[in-house]
Amino acid sequence: MKRLLRPAYIVSYIGSIFIGLFLLGVAQAEVDFPAPKGLVNDFANVIPDGDEKKLSGITLELLKKTGVPVVIVTMPDIGGAEYNDYVNRLYNAWGIGKKKGDKGVLIFVTVKERKMRIETGYGVEGILPDGLVGQIRDQYMIPYLKENNFGEGLLNGTITVAQIIAKDSGVQLTGQMPVKKTQKKRSGLSFLPFLLIFIFLMFSSRRRGGAWLFFLPLLLGGGSGFGSRYGSGGVGGSFGGFGGGFGGFGGGMSGGGGAGGGF
Repeated sequence: MKRLLRPAYIVSYIGSIFIGLFLLGVAQAEVDFPAPKGLVNDFANVIPDGDEKKLSGITLELLKKTGVPVVIVTMPDIGGAEYNDYVNRLYNAWGIGKKKGDKGVLIFVTVKERKMRIETGYGVEGILPDGLVGQIRDQYMIPYLKENNFGEGLLNGTITVAQIIAKDSGVQLTGQMPVKKTQKKRSGLSFLPFLLIFIFLMFSSRRRGGAWLFFLPLLLGGGSGFGSRYGSGGVGGSFGGFGGGFGGFGGGMSGGGGAGGGF
């Protein structure tokens, strides 16, 4: 009877060892996450001091006015881990946002793996759906991260996210800066329709003593309302006047919403 039970006992014993090692590995992975320093956590030391100060100012102002933390994290590397899973587990390990509302955002960059992700908490998925987050990633962050301009890329993404959250909460951020949106270079052919319209207006208006000149500023993009949405005439100002330290997070959760990618 003992001989019949021995193989089953050995299999059970080996299985217990594997389960124990697996659970130990999971626990160790959780312990390996660094402790948060605040809303801006530049563990990779890639954000210039000026940009870090601006990031700290706008995220702290947003937190004070809306209660929604936007957290920035840069890591030198993540040990080759799958970055989407890593960011989701980091978000939940830190408990970004309040436990009941789950309102928070984690903007993450790992330098060695050349990956980034904007992770959204359950409570902000309605105003920051995956598609919109993907646009923010592609238009306001990736082009700068590709050039190792981490400060500007993170600042652009953070300001855009903060503006959306502030608008949804019905508050105004005093320290907003113009967001730089990358624009595709236009080919010479793209100006051909404007040139044809210009020639048509010029010849058809000659009898009216040069009235075609009225349309010249519009064709050249100088008329009001034809400028870039985020041009140099945007809201300026500094991010000062919001003192106080980091008070920690409240146990918020994320289900994996957001968008990420390589750069």
